[in-house]
Formats: sequence, C-alpha cells, structure tokens
Amino acid sequence: MVLKRSGERTPFDRQKVAAGVRSASKGRAVTEEQIDELAESVEDEIRLAAAAGDEVTTSLIGHAVLERLKALDEVAYMRFASVYKNFDGAADFRRELALLKQS
Repeated sequence: MVLKRSGERTPFDRQKVAAGVRSASKGRAVTEEQIDELAESVEDEIRLAAAAGDEVTTSLIGHAVLERLKALDEVAYMRFASVYKNFDGAADFRRELALLKQS
C-alpha cells in the first residue's frame, strides 16, 4: 500500500508511474520499452522497501521516478519534476536545473 499526502492508502499502480513518465516524455526520444523498464524498476524498489518494513509513500515513488528519469532524459526529468515538485515559476526551474547539473 502507498501512503498518499492526504493520508489515504492506495495500492501501488505501476500503470500510474508509466503514465506519468509517458506524459513527461512526450515528444522525446524515449521508447515505450524504456518507460516500461523504468516503471518496473520503480516497482521493484517499492517492493523491496515494503519488504524491509519501510513506509511506501508517494514521495518515495516520485523520487525513484526522478532518479531514473535523470539518467534517461533530462527534459523528461524537468517536466516530471515541474509537476511532482509543483513548480510556481522560472526560479523553480533554474533551481532544479542547477541541481541537475551538480549530479
């Protein structure tokens, strides 16, 4: 089960992860196979965390997606980050880009 920010618990849905990545990757050179692999990798990480007794949160899932997108496509990463981190303006993009360059 995944703990949402609202406190609600819902089952993990790999298709939601894939849909978010697909949306962030629209128009980019990211294949459906890469999206499926990313979603599967996130699901594996979530299962390991749950098996270890860790609380599975939407934050944990979002960070797992961002880490994988960073390696896959930087534009898709920025798009996903802008929604996930609720960017309000250009300063948020500049800050995230600086963090991306550091890594």
